[in-house]
Amino acid sequence: MPTSIVSVVHNSDRSVALKMAVEAIGMPDIEGKRVLIKPNFNTADPTPGSTHNDTLRSMVELVKERNPAGLSVGDRSGPADTTKVFREKGVFDLAEKMGFDCVIFDKMSKDRWMKMKPPGSHWRNGFLFARPVLESDAVIGLCCLKTHQYGGHFTMSLKLTTGMVHGSNMTELHTALINQRNMIAEMNVAYKPALLVMDGIEAFYEGGPITGKRWSANLTFASTDRIAMDAVGVAALKMHGTTRKIESRAVFEQDQIKRAVELGLGVTNPDDIELVPADESSEEIVEKIQPFLFK
Repeated sequence: MPTSIVSVVHNSDRSVALKMAVEAIGMPDIEGKRVLIKPNFNTADPTPGSTHNDTLRSMVELVKERNPAGLSVGDRSGPADTTKVFREKGVFDLAEKMGFDCVIFDKMSKDRWMKMKPPGSHWRNGFLFARPVLESDAVIGLCCLKTHQYGGHFTMSLKLTTGMVHGSNMTELHTALINQRNMIAEMNVAYKPALLVMDGIEAFYEGGPITGKRWSANLTFASTDRIAMDAVGVAALKMHGTTRKIESRAVFEQDQIKRAVELGLGVTNPDDIELVPADESSEEIVEKIQPFLFK
């Protein structure tokens, strides 16, 4: 398996950190392509409860610089109403100023959803997946570094895909208990991201996904590999100290990651991950995180 790079930035400025992290791995070729940015907008709660507007703004700037054919920001919130979340966070106003489209997935008609049935899936009858994601030439995910107290254990780039799945499928997911984390990984079979950025300027190391115990980590990560991204995020939480459910298992024994490996969604072990500090000041934190990928 080829090595997957995860860039690491230790900096408290979101805009600066995002651009450094992306530069360290390289922006995907999106000139003349249709780009969709998928933020973490379950609710409008303060970051890391949701994607920070500075993070979204900075990514829009990076995309616009490369002359895409089109740019949209799309999501399905939950438990909050998606339109209300976009309005409360000022995303509609931002779209007007910066020139991108807002796609409210749960306002789409039935024909804008595609039925997905991954082989060997724990979903009883598959799930409905947002067509705008499938029709985009490049999907960029903006996730947060945080734990998940309602069964996911953590919510990073793999869990970000939940907002691409129809709300009618959420009861099955949320009541699955034992298989919930397997089902989270299985949703990711539907698409492949062109780029992922994880905001860990502030993280939840307990609680989450809406509120929780905060850690001012001043970390930002970028990758194209969902398994590598989440593995590094879990390692960072372990480094700080986190929930018993996360600390009791090795990174690649976490259910979401283990199932994602089985599905071939990215790297298969920690040896295949290359942590790249974006600057000299980030080298020390990389050295601290690295051992926890293997513990």
